[in-house]
Amino acid sequence: MKFLISLLALAAAVPAFADETAAADPLSFNVGVVSEYRYRGISQTRLQPALQGGIDYAAANGFYVGTWASTIKWIKDAGGDADVEIDLYGGYKTEVSKGLTLDVGVLQYYYPSNKLNPSANTFELYGALSFGPVTAKYSHSTTDLFGYADSKNSGYLDVTANFDLGDGLSLAPHVGHQTVKHLSAASYTDYSLTLAKDFSGLVLSGAIVGTDANKTTYTSLVDGKFLGKTTLVVGLKKTF
Repeated sequence: MKFLISLLALAAAVPAFADETAAADPLSFNVGVVSEYRYRGISQTRLQPALQGGIDYAAANGFYVGTWASTIKWIKDAGGDADVEIDLYGGYKTEVSKGLTLDVGVLQYYYPSNKLNPSANTFELYGALSFGPVTAKYSHSTTDLFGYADSKNSGYLDVTANFDLGDGLSLAPHVGHQTVKHLSAASYTDYSLTLAKDFSGLVLSGAIVGTDANKTTYTSLVDGKFLGKTTLVVGLKKTF
């Protein structure tokens, strides 16, 4: 939690500098709040709000690195001791042919002192192809996936589009499928439709998010609520 607060404080402290050098500066910051943190369709916050923030560095040659963090509840709900998720990632993005962009990289999900066995910490490789408004991406875990035992080599395949509606409005339909190795009851499909409005870097969004996840597998151990139910998630995000 201290890491997330420090990250948000750093982002809040530098907007003037970032605005003056936006054309050339490869460094960017973002802070935000959501009515619920959903990842791959599943609530990470027991259907409650989350505070989020990140830092990204994108070099002119296509290489990039970044970190992003969010408050969570599911680790403690499962008997662990982490109230924040920290993502560390890096990769390379380039246009391989006219209109076709390739993005490959690695992503480490880190839950400080999560104390779960197996550990919730997860490492993934990913690759994505984008053409026009559509992106297809595959993520592959080289460790156990989010604490599931014997789940190494699990995969997530998703397709997302982003349509510019003009006047700062965008519409993003999404569908994905999570396969959990050796545990079919934890595999599922998720879907969402997000409408967003950009007010000069301040983005307000609303997303209908749902899944066909197994209710027994994805039910909160604290209050018995289904974590993959269809819901509206509202968010507010500022990028500097």
